[in-house]
Amino acid sequence: VTLCNGRNGGLAERRLNPAAALVVCEVERAVLDERSTENEAELMLPGRPDMSANSRRTVLTGLGVLSPIGSKLSTFWAAALAGTCGVRPIQLLDVSALPCRIGGEILDYDPKLFVPAINKDGRKSLKNMARTVHLGVCAAQLAMDDGGPQKGQIDPFRFGIEFGCVMVATDIDDIACATKLSVATTPGTIDLKAWGNVGIESVPPNWMLKYLPNMSACHTSIFFDAQGPNNTITEADASGILALAEAYRIMNRGLADFFLVGGTESKINPVSYARHSTFTPFTKKNDSPATAIRPFDLHRDGIAFGEAAAAVGLEDLDFARNRGAKIYAEVVGVAAGFDKGMKGKILARIIRNALAEAGIAPSEVDHVNSHAGGSPYLDAFEARAIHEVFGGAVPVYALKGQTGNTGAAAGILELIVSAMALHEGKLPGTINYTTPDPECPVNVHVGEPRAVTKPYAVKISYTDMGQCAVAVLRRYDG
Repeated sequence: VTLCNGRNGGLAERRLNPAAALVVCEVERAVLDERSTENEAELMLPGRPDMSANSRRTVLTGLGVLSPIGSKLSTFWAAALAGTCGVRPIQLLDVSALPCRIGGEILDYDPKLFVPAINKDGRKSLKNMARTVHLGVCAAQLAMDDGGPQKGQIDPFRFGIEFGCVMVATDIDDIACATKLSVATTPGTIDLKAWGNVGIESVPPNWMLKYLPNMSACHTSIFFDAQGPNNTITEADASGILALAEAYRIMNRGLADFFLVGGTESKINPVSYARHSTFTPFTKKNDSPATAIRPFDLHRDGIAFGEAAAAVGLEDLDFARNRGAKIYAEVVGVAAGFDKGMKGKILARIIRNALAEAGIAPSEVDHVNSHAGGSPYLDAFEARAIHEVFGGAVPVYALKGQTGNTGAAAGILELIVSAMALHEGKLPGTINYTTPDPECPVNVHVGEPRAVTKPYAVKISYTDMGQCAVAVLRRYDG
């Protein structure tokens, strides 16, 4: 049994019988807990700095985007500024029998165009990836192309990967044959014996590996020999910002120098569409897709699905400076929590926690980059929280009118808009907001791009169950 020496905190080895060892260990644990509490209280005395926080600064370098309004950073940013709408009639699949027939698709997408020809193994592996997976990998490649470290500039063990994703919906072709072979004579039932004898044999042997949510992170780590911390967050629409928060914490503990942080999801899938048609509040404005998604607007009537992937380089500032990286913005605060009742009070506290970590007041924020996507209920929930923290003074921006709801990709995709706004000095306008809703008491920025006049931006993400995540960016001025 290893015990603490009470006089100097050192360690000593003592041989004790099991009963005595148990008693002594409990005593030692109580002493350690008391010391920990005393030390924590001492560190957090008013006027003293929080010594638990690391002094490392963390910045955003390379940015990669695949979206309904652009499949590289420059085209995406130009479309965001122009108010281009990427919500259109669905073309990738037949949705004629479904209530919502519009969405944000990535047109003319070929993953091979984004993987360098020199990476022959990477190109071969694309056939073993679902659309959601290779979207994420290609966004990571774009981020590395935009500003990631070159081979030899970073210790692979200090190169981390964090992704936000979901349980990926299967392609019908991979399960259709097995399903037909296993259908029982009674309508709506499955013959399990037939499934075991003949159905399962028709399922592709690599079926599971195509659809696991962690596969974007896995393939990305292989592409770039990233041997550092690696994880995937599967928390629906909050996944991307939660992945950013985890990478940010790891960076601040000094365990990595560079992360690729991404979010990816293609909701343009027949299985997803059919399932969500039973409970998701889709818009009914199929005849006017360009104006259908109306964040915070009085006449909003629901959401539309989209697909996207986005990735950012999250990097230690000193490491970025030493290698001459282009820096878009600095991450200065993150926070997360669960607003069970979705009244907005808890989300407001989460926003305040992120601001407190950044060390700023609400009045220092240039804009709030919202999660709003046209849901009558969810937009009002978010608006209440924003109003409680900022009142009506801070401009609020929403991207989803242009892209649809891109799920796990949305957080990082929308964060990139704020990073670019801080870097370029102008914020795009929100489209399709024409009539204020008293239930959404926020100052929605519309029309032409406005000048960025303050150094901070707040990004909010949440799920329809109440999981919330917030990130604070600061303009990088050197």
